[in-house]
Amino acid sequence: MFLRKSVEMPTAETALAGRAAAIPTAATHFVFDRALTEGYPAVAQHAVFGMGCFWGAERKFWELGEDRVWITAVGYAAGLTPNPTYEEVCTGRTGHNEVVLVVYEPHRISFEELLKTFWENHDPTQGMRQGNDVGTQYRSGIYVATHEQRKAAEALKSAYGAALKARRFGPITTEIVNAGPFYFAEDYHQQYLAKVPHGYCGLGGTGISCPTGLG
Repeated sequence: MFLRKSVEMPTAETALAGRAAAIPTAATHFVFDRALTEGYPAVAQHAVFGMGCFWGAERKFWELGEDRVWITAVGYAAGLTPNPTYEEVCTGRTGHNEVVLVVYEPHRISFEELLKTFWENHDPTQGMRQGNDVGTQYRSGIYVATHEQRKAAEALKSAYGAALKARRFGPITTEIVNAGPFYFAEDYHQQYLAKVPHGYCGLGGTGISCPTGLG
């Protein structure tokens, strides 16, 4: 959202303490009018992506349509501090990334299709930044829940990396790690660009299509 300078990950000793209770968030998805944090279909799966400012990133996934995606939500993941606030994440002392949770039904949309949206809508070669947004909370990341998700993420990372290299981009810096706790961000962050259509987005891309059909 704003220019941050912290690009060093904290350690367990230097991370903020956090809290035991979850911070309050919205009850209902502003766009889809569904319960935000519960009541998902029994067959639903979760995908978590970090691709810079989570306001713009979330919009890319809800724009796929409520007939394909059940819920999107913004939050914090891949850090050390339990139940962090936005202000704490912005200090760089929680280790969290700004991320988007996508709850989806695999018979309506595949994880590979979600990955295509992920790769094509940010620049995954920038390390601890995305455009003018600098800091550990803006790093590119895929936080996988299953072996199948990891396999698909690694395959497309390799294929997209080759496509970027051919266009003289640097190596992909995206982290692909097992999903840990996801903490919902505060109410005002959820579906922010639907509430404030001309608000800050901070999201770009490389302009290069992600290869598909890898099997």
